Amino acid sequence: MVGNNEVELSEAEAEQYDRQIRLWGLDSQKRLRAAKVLIIGLSGLGAEIAKNVILTGVKSVCLLDNEKLKQIDLYSQFLCPPDKIGVNRAEGSLERARGLNPMVDVTSHTKGVDELPDSFFTEFDVVCATGLKQEQFERINNACRDSNKKFICGDVWGTYGYMFSDLVDHEYSEEIVQHKATKRGPDDEEKNARETVSITVKRRAIYVPLQNALSADWNSPEMRSRLRRGDCGYFAMKLLLRFRDEYNRNPDPARRKDDINLLLKMRDEIVRELSLPASFIKDSLFYDVFGVVAAAAAVIGGVIGQEVVKAVSQREPPHNNMFFFNPIKCLGYTELYGQ
Repeated sequence: MVGNNEVELSEAEAEQYDRQIRLWGLDSQKRLRAAKVLIIGLSGLGAEIAKNVILTGVKSVCLLDNEKLKQIDLYSQFLCPPDKIGVNRAEGSLERARGLNPMVDVTSHTKGVDELPDSFFTEFDVVCATGLKQEQFERINNACRDSNKKFICGDVWGTYGYMFSDLVDHEYSEEIVQHKATKRGPDDEEKNARETVSITVKRRAIYVPLQNALSADWNSPEMRSRLRRGDCGYFAMKLLLRFRDEYNRNPDPARRKDDINLLLKMRDEIVRELSLPASFIKDSLFYDVFGVVAAAAAVIGGVIGQEVVKAVSQREPPHNNMFFFNPIKCLGYTELYGQ
């Protein structure tokens, strides 16, 4: 939990964040002002997350990436100008990221996650990780859980994307509207006279680590019943993570034909492993999982940015624990796995 007891907003900050303060309250804005956020992976998705988080007015944001900017990144990575090709993506993003909100301390780090100890990640209140292998995601998630830090990860492949959130044991407040019977005058009937009142209630959400969510038992009756909903988002995520793990890269537009064949082969393996319906994961999904499409990055980056705000401000119910964007149906939805 992010403390805010010693945080006081300056007059300039109160003016800058006036709309947010009116939306979610002064205490929530103070919690944001005290929060330190780490963003791993400055692809188009990482840029969207960074923009959204910086604009909310957190204390600091660290951009971590050990890759250099490529030509293909420019289609979605708006924080790096074209003249930064060949420069580290985190360092190349600094100037524009700092310009978004000078009141936020924005720094960069150029090491890979495997070069950093667990203690590095637990220095932050929230860790947002993108573009990693499954083992790396799980390692950072477990380190965050051990220190009671919030962990969110996600990816965008082409037009498809997902988000996973582990807020450990999260307490938050929620404003709900109730209808109350009232009599405005002697001639009113109580059953016909109603007014609405807003009250704030305290709630609690328990989360599971990523490894639990990714190892859901699809042979159980409860999980098999979910197949009737007909969406393959969870399995597409597992398949694309497996592709990254096995080939040490994402599907490459320059190898489009070959990579589609690899993805279809892996799809058939997952269908057999989990005894899924033969046509459950459609071929058409794999035609649009190349590069990072800016619109999809905006969707997933917007969701992750909002979840960071919920996690830190402790206002409104956060997603527990996965969000998927299905480009075929142009539909976003949440699911809970691993509990």
